[in-house]
Amino acid sequence: MPTHLMIQKNYRKMLVVLGVVFCCHVQAQVKVVKLADLQQLLTAKQDTTYIINFWATWCSPCIEELPYFEEINRKTADRNVKVYLVSLDEIEGLDHKVVSFIKKKNLQSEVWLLDEHDANVWMNQIDTSWSGAIPATLVVNTFRRKRIFVDESVTLQVLEAMIAK
Repeated sequence: MPTHLMIQKNYRKMLVVLGVVFCCHVQAQVKVVKLADLQQLLTAKQDTTYIINFWATWCSPCIEELPYFEEINRKTADRNVKVYLVSLDEIEGLDHKVVSFIKKKNLQSEVWLLDEHDANVWMNQIDTSWSGAIPATLVVNTFRRKRIFVDESVTLQVLEAMIAK
């Protein structure tokens, strides 16, 4: 027959496991979005700088630069700067690719998965100069009339300069 002490130990273990599961679940939330959701950011009238990085789990240069976006997210947490990591992975891979990748890398920035199928339509609406290459980054603040787009890898220094402009 279990003793009170054994029950208490098992209860504590269960709470720890639930805490870890809940913590990881909260951190690994991915919002599935459409082009209209992105356009809301691109036309927002408040004085907020949005850093939107387009990436995919299968793109090595994308993965290499993710720590820079995480660093910007940490450094600017108390300012009007928001980082969005927009995955271009297929929606079918949401759970087994994107969510597991986010958990593995412990990403803290907000992650979206763009659910649009015709890249020829939506890419031009993000930026007409976009060649289709990823990684690609857009820094936009409509209030300050700032809009900078690059479709190549960036460094932390380049990101900081894009924000400062």
